[in-house]
This record gives sequence, structure tokens and C-alpha cells, in this order.
Amino acid sequence: MSYAIITLGGKQYRVREGERLLVDKLATDEGTTFEPRVLLVGGDGSTDLSPTTTVTARVVGHQLGEKIRIGKYKKRTGYRKHNGYRSRLTQIEIESIGGAKKAAAAKKTETPKTDAAPKAEAPKAPAPKAAQSEPAPKAAPAKAEAAAEAPARTAHPPKDYDDLTVAQIAEAASGWRRPNLEAALEHERANANRKGAIAALESALAAKEEGH
Repeated sequence: MSYAIITLGGKQYRVREGERLLVDKLATDEGTTFEPRVLLVGGDGSTDLSPTTTVTARVVGHQLGEKIRIGKYKKRTGYRKHNGYRSRLTQIEIESIGGAKKAAAAKKTETPKTDAAPKAEAPKAPAPKAAQSEPAPKAAPAKAEAAAEAPARTAHPPKDYDDLTVAQIAEAASGWRRPNLEAALEHERANANRKGAIAALESALAAKEEGH
């Protein structure tokens, strides 16, 4: 069974399909699906360190974690103080790992079945040489359909983006490609939502558009 390692809010999680887990609170509405950044995909004895596979997760709900009690005490002064803290968490469910790739692979396996039908009918009625050469061009449309059904490679934020500060993002954003800028902006709005980082990314995108 395959698994993936994803990153959310600067933390890494090892997940499988159908698994539920608690993460730091996300700025995503309940019931909404999203695609976290994938760092690694493994399973069946193989590991991909540069995956193009997408992981689809759904927000089940938002909740508070267990209360952590904090006590302060000063010796010989009678000072005692108790406080408590509850983390704001989000429960998510992993719906699929590489679902688009599996669907495309299933469609590719179905296409040869349609080409096999004319070959089975050949012994019943022998056709002229000119007629036998006509089924050959059918292979080209099948390849074109398979190529069109192949999943498009999605852009991700630059490597180690979650570890960058706002100042580092503002300094490096001008050198990123436009797809990485758009992916980083979407990721920032969905997770950290830092105003300074969003402003720097939007400014870099505007500069890219003016340059074109």
C-alpha cells in the first residue's frame, strides 16, 4: 500500500489513503478539499523523492486540543499561579494519493480492448490487402487520447518554502518562475496567511506580467 509524506504549517506528516489526522489549524472551511505539498511518495518497495503525485485531503472539522495546565510557583513567597492552554487544531482526511494518475492508467488499459475486436473478426471473412491496411491508422488516435488523458504536472512552491521568513520570501520572490509564484501565493493564503509574504508574492507576479 502506498504512502506519502506531506507538509502542513511547517510540519511533516506520513499519511495513507483513508487516514484521519489532527494538524495545526488551517484557514480552510469545513468540507473543503485541498492538495498539500508532497515531499515523498513510497510503497511497494520503491521511493520517489521528487514526486509529481498529488495528495487530496478534505477538512473534516475544526476543534480544540486537550487542555495543557501550566503552574507557576515561587519559593517562600506564597506565589502560586495556574493557567491553561488548548491548541486550535483541524482534523483532515486523506481521500486519495495519486488519484488522477490511477484514473489515467485505468483508461490506458481499456483502450487496447477496442483495437482487439477487428483482429478477432479477420478469420471470418478474408479482406483484400487494401482493406487490411486500413485499421493501422487507428493506433494514432489512441495514442493521442492517452497523451491528452495524462495528468498535467502541477507547480509547487519553491523548495523549503514553509521554512522561509517574510524577509527571505520578499528577497527571493523576484527570481522565482511564475508557476512557482502562483503556487506559493495560493499555499500562503491557504495556510500561513502572512500579509507581508502575500504582498511580496503579488508584487513579484505583477512584475512578471509587466515584463511579458
